[in-house]
Amino acid sequence: MSVMSDEQILAEITGIISSHRVVVFMKGDPDEPRCGFSARVAERLLEADVEFMAVDVLPDPRIREQLSGFSGWPTIPQLFVDGTLIGGCDIIMELHEQGELTKILTPAE
Repeated sequence: MSVMSDEQILAEITGIISSHRVVVFMKGDPDEPRCGFSARVAERLLEADVEFMAVDVLPDPRIREQLSGFSGWPTIPQLFVDGTLIGGCDIIMELHEQGELTKILTPAE
């Protein structure tokens, strides 16, 4: 098995973001989150009953490094909708409390 270069990791990240409407980069996965912040964001997405792609950043620290360089956002989780960074846990929780998260996650007709 060959080791991916930083450029290949970044290409994979951008490919995932462009090919999935809703993507969350998190620690662990929705069924087994590995941090409280990731768990909270995954719970909000599951509650919204929206199809989403979850990417675990823990297998290779360079995933997080390349993601943060790409997004300009230093923390995990990171939620992307329609290719745009929405934010991390605090922003997602705030949007949820304001009733805005569902609007962002609901596809335009």
